[in-house]
Amino acid sequence: MANRQIVLDTETTGLNAKTGDRIIEIGCVELIDRKLTGNHYHVYINPQREVPEEAIQVHGITNEYLADKPLFKDVADDFLEYIKGAELVIHNAAFDVGFIEHEYYLLTGQQWDITEYCTILDTLAMARNMYPGQRATLDALCKRLDVDNSARELHGALLDSEILADVYLAMTGGQTSLGLDADGSGEGGSVGGIRGFTRFQQPVDLPVLVPTENELKEHEYCLDLIDKKSDGALWRQS
Repeated sequence: MANRQIVLDTETTGLNAKTGDRIIEIGCVELIDRKLTGNHYHVYINPQREVPEEAIQVHGITNEYLADKPLFKDVADDFLEYIKGAELVIHNAAFDVGFIEHEYYLLTGQQWDITEYCTILDTLAMARNMYPGQRATLDALCKRLDVDNSARELHGALLDSEILADVYLAMTGGQTSLGLDADGSGEGGSVGGIRGFTRFQQPVDLPVLVPTENELKEHEYCLDLIDKKSDGALWRQS
């Protein structure tokens, strides 16, 4: 029997479904026996609430763009039919699954358990197990596994699911480069075999730029998003 996997990502109005945040985009790509089939699922959803400017700065999806998009109730049956019986491959599954289950709760008025329809594989947990002590964000995994994510200027559910599919296949397909040359010396300037590290020989006088209050607010929102959708913001790790 063919092994069907759906690599899934969502974009949302914010970080917490239980305080009113909603899904605004779902993107999925299908793998059958580890091969992309081209059978994608992609939809934008009107969340019936304003998308905060801080969130728009992350994913670029505006309130104006979402105004004429379908409501979740309009896509709920088609989405469930698409994922039913598959293994969902998600990076930080608790985040996306929590939002999906809450959308169905709002629709039905009953608690909803996605595992009654699908199984879940969390690539964040997998990456932390495979690379202990190393960053496990999607961008970090792309760099470690030599996966091209050059098109990823903003977060987008379909693009991120396509990238995650490549990352998942690389993680489960055998030995990959860890970013060191065969002799451990790295390329270009290096210290101790760490690629890309160059020690300045003379002190460098760098300007100090003070962020505005709005920039600090947007920065904190981005750190919150990283905390929820990856392995945590390094800026907040002591």
